[in-house]
Parts: sequence; structure tokens; C-alpha cells
Amino acid sequence: MEIERKYLVKQIPGNLGSFPCRIIEQGYLSTSPVIRIRKDNDLFELTYKSGGLMAREEVNLPLDQSSYTHLLEKIDGRLIRKRRYMIPLSGSLTAEVDIFEGSLAPLVLAEVEFPDEKLAMSFSPPDWFGEDVTFSGQYHNSHLSQS
Repeated sequence: MEIERKYLVKQIPGNLGSFPCRIIEQGYLSTSPVIRIRKDNDLFELTYKSGGLMAREEVNLPLDQSSYTHLLEKIDGRLIRKRRYMIPLSGSLTAEVDIFEGSLAPLVLAEVEFPDEKLAMSFSPPDWFGEDVTFSGQYHNSHLSQS
């Protein structure tokens, strides 16, 4: 089960370059249900996500590069490219800050994953987070791939 909150970012931390960064590209074979392929640095995977906004089932399966390349030709919509910075927060949480590239630039989103819904609902975001868009499906990557 994936439990996460999602926020627009009103101010990117000035020391962003000091945090680990992953280069991600992902496309969607289906948006209902969500079936995604992703290249995350040098790792490849196929993901299924159930419906939902804050909490939903997620299953990841490894792919090899050849399978990823083959499936890439079959995506529906745009290929999303982004840089993901991993910024530690208090309470052993991490903000995954996605800086989108290409036609989705200058969009910047922060996601925080939680071990349970109670902690997710009691979370107080740092000042540099902007609007909470957790319950707006328009900021799901599957929706962004179609808009």
C-alpha cells in the first residue's frame, strides 16, 4: 500500500544540489487502471496502481532495458521526464521533490510517503511546501501524461 501526500512547491530549497538526485522518465500504458513503465537512473520497472488519491495499492515488477524500450513505444500520452531530489524531513520522513522537464516545466511537486494514514493526516509540511494537492487527481503523473 502506498500512502502519500502531494504538494506544489512554492520555493525550491537553495541547497537542492546537495541532496541525492535521480533521473526519471516514465510513461503510461494505461491510466485506468494505472499501468506505468519507469526508468529510474539505471533501473527499469513496470508498476500497477489501484484507484485512490492518498492511499492506493502499488505493485512494482522489475523490467530489463530491452523490455522497457519495447514497451516505451506503446505508451499512451507523453513521456514524463523529471529530476527527483530526496530531501530528509523530520521524523525519518523524506520529501521527494520532482522538477519536471520538457512540456511540464516549470512544474515542481513534493511527495511524502507515510507508513500509515494517521501519520499522513497529521503531517505538517515545511514552509517551502505550497498548496496541498493530495486530493486533486490532476497532479497524478498519470493525469499529467495525458494533459
